[in-house]
Amino acid sequence: MNRNAYPSWMNALIDRIADAPMSPIGRIAARRLGRSAPRGSIPTTAFDDRPIRVLIAPVNYSGQGIVWARALEALDPGISARNMAMEVPGGFSFDADLLVPVGTYHNDPDWQRRQFAAAASATHVLIEAEEPPFGRLMGRSVAAQARALQERGVNVAFLAHGTDIRLPSRHIAGNPLSYYDDPAVYLPRAEQLAARNIALVTGSGRPAFVSTPDLLVDLPGARWCPVAVDPERWAAQDRIERAPGAPLRVVHAPSVAAYKGTDMILPTLERLRDEGLIEFRLVRGVPSRDMPAVFAEADVMLDQFRAGSYGVAACEALAAGCLAVGQVSPQVRSAVREETGRELPVLEADPDSLETLLRGLATAQDLTPARARGVEFVRAVHDGRLAARALRDHWIAPDRKDPAGAPRS
Repeated sequence: MNRNAYPSWMNALIDRIADAPMSPIGRIAARRLGRSAPRGSIPTTAFDDRPIRVLIAPVNYSGQGIVWARALEALDPGISARNMAMEVPGGFSFDADLLVPVGTYHNDPDWQRRQFAAAASATHVLIEAEEPPFGRLMGRSVAAQARALQERGVNVAFLAHGTDIRLPSRHIAGNPLSYYDDPAVYLPRAEQLAARNIALVTGSGRPAFVSTPDLLVDLPGARWCPVAVDPERWAAQDRIERAPGAPLRVVHAPSVAAYKGTDMILPTLERLRDEGLIEFRLVRGVPSRDMPAVFAEADVMLDQFRAGSYGVAACEALAAGCLAVGQVSPQVRSAVREETGRELPVLEADPDSLETLLRGLATAQDLTPARARGVEFVRAVHDGRLAARALRDHWIAPDRKDPAGAPRS
């Protein structure tokens, strides 16, 4: 049920319980997340014997943690990088170096202590989405866990992924289509959590990164660590081209429909489908491993229309040779241009202009040049190399040169 329908006293009670994870009720709530695995059966992070050892934890949203870890190792042979993530039932099945059952993560003090000891053997720990890397250890306090690592000589940094740091009031003020205006979003809690996380990161004095450039508005002192995908995995080598005069093949894969603006664009898509101008597929619940085949059969991927940004899904679609369409703010396009010297190839549309854009694409003579620009953009900006350099040059080893001995690019 939508929390906006609850009475204020009930919402206050829910928030109070969530903010007191070590209280009796908080402990009961944590147990409802699942039993921990048998004691000692879940391993902890292990690093290779290298001078620099980096842990990225604990969420791995969209499989980013493991991709960044591999990119760091590819950039510099002196780095051993690992990621750890909670294994959430019903999730999208992203790979990780260490997947920990959610019940163990929250309810197994033995694993929490062992994982802390493993992390303390790292030289660097990147805390994702302001979530505690060690579950409920130290009262589930992210600040306390970060301080404890620093006391053991570990260099800690933070990385924000999205709604964890995106301040709703600021987003609404800057974006008339903001998904925070959607009735499905319980705004008071979202505002409270984002403000709290911003204060945590800015007050820590530690390096901060954001995975999408729109978040630089909320953390202006952060660096952009671009989301990364494997271009070879997503390349549609066996793509079947659309026959002349055939309908434009359009897909939309909303992780959260309210955030993506799905309901705002469906009437247009259904109308164009009924006209025979497009074929439309709404993709839900498809594991990540099966999405390359979905994009290989599409001409256009409709991304998000209420966030003002772009993310992993758009990059995957572009790498597969699709045209990505979405609502992207001027601030994001400018940030990409300033950082990379390239224009973002996501085609601009909002719910009102989408029909005109799709009609134009459906009748276009040749989409190949636009598709090639998207593929090239992902290979240059989102294959992991730029992310790895951001992490290394602005946190891990600012004075380190590339292995070949040449200065950093």
